[in-house]
Amino acid sequence: QVQLVESGGGLVQNGESLRLSCAASGSRYSINVMGWYRQAPGKQRELVARISRTGNTAYADSVKGRFTISRDNAKNTVYLQMNSLKPEDTAVYYCSSGFTADPVYWGQGTQVTVSS
Repeated sequence: QVQLVESGGGLVQNGESLRLSCAASGSRYSINVMGWYRQAPGKQRELVARISRTGNTAYADSVKGRFTISRDNAKNTVYLQMNSLKPEDTAVYYCSSGFTADPVYWGQGTQVTVSS
């Protein structure tokens, strides 16, 4: 059993930054991949970024150069540094984890709102 708890969401203005964090707990097994997805109202959930245990990363084209994903394996925590935020980044951001790139576990989500 894995529980994921996100934090760090909030309301910011266009061009500002936020850092999201997600702490995983309750698992007896290694979590190979952790990542972030987001879902805006009326839209499908989309991958934002993911990172493997060894540090291999993948980003959505829409956030490349602006967002950085990182993780602390000892804490089973993943972070998402979001810079140069745009209104189109507004969404609920969900932490995910799994043993492959395909997520198995999900957090409850944290709201990120970027105003213009």
